[in-house]
Amino acid sequence: MTDTVKIISPIDGSVYAERSLATAVEIEASVIRARAARQAWAETTVIERQKILTHFIDYLLLMNDEIVPELAWQMGRPIRFGGEKRGVEERARYMIELATEALAPSVKPDKEGFTRFITREALGTVMVIAPWNYPFLTAVNSIVPGLMAGNAIILKHASQTLLAGERFAAAAEHAGLPLGLFQNLVMGHEDTEKLIGSGQIDHINFTGSVEGGRRIEKAAAGTFATLGLELGGKDPAYVRADANLDYAAENLVDGSFFNSGQSCCGVERIYVHEAVYDGFVERFIENARGWTLGNPLDPDTIVGPMARASFADHVRGQTEQALRSGAQRHLNGKHELDRTGSPYLTPEVLTGVNHQMSVMREESFGPVVGIMKVADDGDAITLMNDSPYGLTASLWTEDLDAAASLGAKIETGTVFANRCDYLDPALVWTGVKDTGKGGALSEIGYANLTQPKSYHLKRV
Repeated sequence: MTDTVKIISPIDGSVYAERSLATAVEIEASVIRARAARQAWAETTVIERQKILTHFIDYLLLMNDEIVPELAWQMGRPIRFGGEKRGVEERARYMIELATEALAPSVKPDKEGFTRFITREALGTVMVIAPWNYPFLTAVNSIVPGLMAGNAIILKHASQTLLAGERFAAAAEHAGLPLGLFQNLVMGHEDTEKLIGSGQIDHINFTGSVEGGRRIEKAAAGTFATLGLELGGKDPAYVRADANLDYAAENLVDGSFFNSGQSCCGVERIYVHEAVYDGFVERFIENARGWTLGNPLDPDTIVGPMARASFADHVRGQTEQALRSGAQRHLNGKHELDRTGSPYLTPEVLTGVNHQMSVMREESFGPVVGIMKVADDGDAITLMNDSPYGLTASLWTEDLDAAASLGAKIETGTVFANRCDYLDPALVWTGVKDTGKGGALSEIGYANLTQPKSYHLKRV
């Protein structure tokens, strides 16, 4: 068993960084430090925490110029997009401000002789297991509200993006968080599962695969730790007959191919009303031609490599299977770097697809999208729900009342109208079916990171 983790860069296959795995002694010491730190943190007020965590985010954002090329080397995102600064700032600052309201006692109406209210108390030690695809955005969803709520945080970042964990740790130290309140640990799967099963972790927030979620649940069994799981996705879009086709095409291309399609809520399948199908497909393909593949360190590159060659080969396999079954590809222009065994994968648009093809049923998590003609709204809803996943779904229409009505019939955590691939921190981020359980952001995110406590005080 190796005692180090290597980050293999998708840019050129080189070892970009290497870190030692935490030992059993170091992991146990981290748990002890977390327990002590959260006791001191409990004595601080919400206002004091807001000031400290504002400094935490300020410092994290100041490192952005260094973070951007690090992300390109670690997971392939082009430097032209400037990292994740804007989204991190929006979510973090919103959740910091929301804490005043979300963590305030809920006072019940007067009842003669009684004072009654409910408070929210910290769960204890929260473990955040963060993914590589948005290594800052996904982690900040739990780290900031978790700390604001009074918890200690242990971050276990994905092996592909270990340096993101170090950036969080540096920000925590600079902001003056109590020693041990936030800790970044480099751990393998076995030690992670052992820590989860130790009974010393009170809540686990995991973003990753469905199989990874099952392993987390199994490891936590019997500990009574609470779970927040964001797992797989196969997010659909439906373009209605009354949609603005130019707008829909441009935004759905972005939703399909941004981050090389490696987005939790990226669009992976599109259904289009037969009345506007041809016009939409023409516009979509024209927009998609501009999404060219290249080295992510080149400022002109729009689509970088996928994080690992195996991920790209999975999408290649789905595409080839669809083509053998009668689908048609429309971009065709393969980049010289795009070959079997390479993480560089040219975006592709497929038509002539159906739900017997894995590209329309199974998660791709890459730059390929299938577009399918439908007869009406009912046909679209049936196909959108024909999936084991349910994270987001987008509807493209001029009729927002119809969007709300159709949205109520879609098995999903979030319904979008005329937008996609976005998290609004005021709204809970959640999923249904195999996409997971729990929820982050909004006041519901705070509820999931705290324990309610009732006070029933009688005057005598």
